Amino acid sequence: MTTVNFKKNILCVGAGYVGGPTMTIIANKCPNYKVTVVDISQERIDAWNSDNLPIFEPGLLERVQKARGKNLFFSTEIDRCIDEADIIFVAVNTPTKMFGEGAGKAVDLQFIEQTARRIKENAKSNKIVVEKSTIPVRAAETMANILHSGNSSVQFEILSNPEFMAEGTGIRDMEAPDRILIGSKDTPSGLAARDVLMEIYLHWVPKERLVTTNLWSSELSKLVSNAFLAQRISSINTIASICEATEADVTEVSRAIGMDSRIGPKFLNAGPGFGGSCFRKDILNLVYLCEFYQLNEIASFWEQVVSLNDYQMDRFVKRILQAMFNTLVGKKLAIFGFAFKPDTGDTRDAPAISICKRLLEEKAYLNITDPHALKNARKDLQDFEEGLDFVEDPYKAVEGTHGIALITEWTLYKELDYQKIFDKMEKPAFIFDGRNLLDHKALYEIGFNVYPIGKPALNHL
Repeated sequence: MTTVNFKKNILCVGAGYVGGPTMTIIANKCPNYKVTVVDISQERIDAWNSDNLPIFEPGLLERVQKARGKNLFFSTEIDRCIDEADIIFVAVNTPTKMFGEGAGKAVDLQFIEQTARRIKENAKSNKIVVEKSTIPVRAAETMANILHSGNSSVQFEILSNPEFMAEGTGIRDMEAPDRILIGSKDTPSGLAARDVLMEIYLHWVPKERLVTTNLWSSELSKLVSNAFLAQRISSINTIASICEATEADVTEVSRAIGMDSRIGPKFLNAGPGFGGSCFRKDILNLVYLCEFYQLNEIASFWEQVVSLNDYQMDRFVKRILQAMFNTLVGKKLAIFGFAFKPDTGDTRDAPAISICKRLLEEKAYLNITDPHALKNARKDLQDFEEGLDFVEDPYKAVEGTHGIALITEWTLYKELDYQKIFDKMEKPAFIFDGRNLLDHKALYEIGFNVYPIGKPALNHL
């Protein structure tokens, strides 16, 4: 067997939504680097070593298969891999802290600290440690204090390299990124480490898209990027409320303002609220940071973005309730889509969770359908023993239902035969299009009572 001499050994601690796809792209683009992904979960690593990956992302499986066993490896041998690595990416979970000081807002850094201590214990040579997880500003300082504690002669250089992948387009985002952000200390060793990481990305990313900053600016930029995107969603959702009250059309308003080059068209689609693992968590982290530095008015501003998002989900449920004669007791609803966005099975903080729980509290029966998220949906709603079913086929999900609530804009829902669906439903039949995905006029002509977001209802009542 021929031994391959790799230029450097890259290790990623954490085989989740960030670590797995990121390392897969690096392995594909840098065949002269050995890339290993480690995780404490044997089940997750086994999935990465199979063709049934633990996460769904378009294009991911093909790229894993191309590099796996050549220069891409998945393992639970964390300690050995730390010792062998030259560059260690840290992509462990950083959830919102739900206990003690800062509960509900601050980031829980226990997994970051555990990883830092494990790196320190097993590293016998100098390492570059790259923050990939979303963490608070100046967290690198804490990591450095842990890594350089004691009498070890091993030197660690810490870089910040936040990810800006959007689930569902993560592979495309990594292969053709808007920018790659690298934060480092402004010291000779810090700049040298930065250049090592830049060399990796330069295999496929144009140099003008590599943005370098100091450590603290890089850490803060990730929080601010997500906060600004979430703010746009909450902003357009407030306008959707005004549109419904005044019979304006939020789609037309969005198109008009989005043509202004100072504003732009992205993230101006009204919906039932934002979800995913980052937006709420990062905004609340920003709120906590502002409160820590006694910037209370700024904290209140950003906290309102989250409050408006919660309001939008509640408003969606109230619209369903009011349209269906102010009672959902005993009525059956089909839920089209549970993932927080299309082309992913991720349901973390998905609007569907809150919406479905509220509907179940109103004593509705739910048939939930989604192409990739039903396994996670079952976990998210496991506290409810009655009143819901999980159905893969949307045509079966609508049988005997009084209404449909479309929550995730999967393309397949646009392509369904709605005459066939209408015939299977109880009458009057309702559609609540939470993403303005469907042809509302055509649905109305079939016989549906149609309730879009931010547009006048079309109903026969």
